[in-house]
Amino acid sequence: MSNEFPRINVLNVPFINTTQTAFLTAVESRIDHRQNTFIVTANPEIIMYARNDLSYQHILANADYITPDGIGILKGAAILGTPMTERITGYDTMLALLEWGNQQHKTVYLVGAKPEVIADVKKVVADRYPNLKVAGTHDGYFTDFSPIAQDIAAKQPDMVFLAVGFPKQEQLIAAHRHQNDGLWMGVGGSFDVLSGHTKRAPKFFQDHHLEWFYRLLTEPTRLKRMMVLPRYLKTVKRAAHEQK
Repeated sequence: MSNEFPRINVLNVPFINTTQTAFLTAVESRIDHRQNTFIVTANPEIIMYARNDLSYQHILANADYITPDGIGILKGAAILGTPMTERITGYDTMLALLEWGNQQHKTVYLVGAKPEVIADVKKVVADRYPNLKVAGTHDGYFTDFSPIAQDIAAKQPDMVFLAVGFPKQEQLIAAHRHQNDGLWMGVGGSFDVLSGHTKRAPKFFQDHHLEWFYRLLTEPTRLKRMMVLPRYLKTVKRAAHEQK
């Protein structure tokens, strides 16, 4: 785990406490120096999953950076009396790194999503980031990651973005990161948004930290997953009460 940023623990998950700008500067420097880097962008769902899965908690503990992806993380930190500087979302981090990679003529490897989504992601990246070389792509429908890992090892890209959802993406990164000394980052459903298959919440919802509500309105099937939020806040409040 990298030590340049202070950490704030929310239910035993150590989040970096910094700005998006400072974080990106640190990550870009590590990529430039071919330092093996594992980023986890964590939300309340990930925290609650880790509480019940020790092996996943161990994977998180071995990541270089865990960023506060959801507003629920900032709320949790505030309840615990350790407020965070700002939210650092996985989607914005990925976009910023793609833009920087384009400026610096870096290489990227993209894994995840449906075949039609990854095909459209490839087109969007080629169009929007013409100087960024796509070393390889693969959809998320694989039964064995080893051949993909071998291709990544052969091509040694600067950045690997894995969009297969938690906990799988973090488990795969933990198992295979030693095969390429670049950036490894799980990006969940980001390819669906980047490709245009899923719309990102309008700016109003983003600015008012209501992206979760917009997603619930547009994808009612997410309700079951969203139910983790009240459980998470209840657990945080209990932890805060026990600290007193």
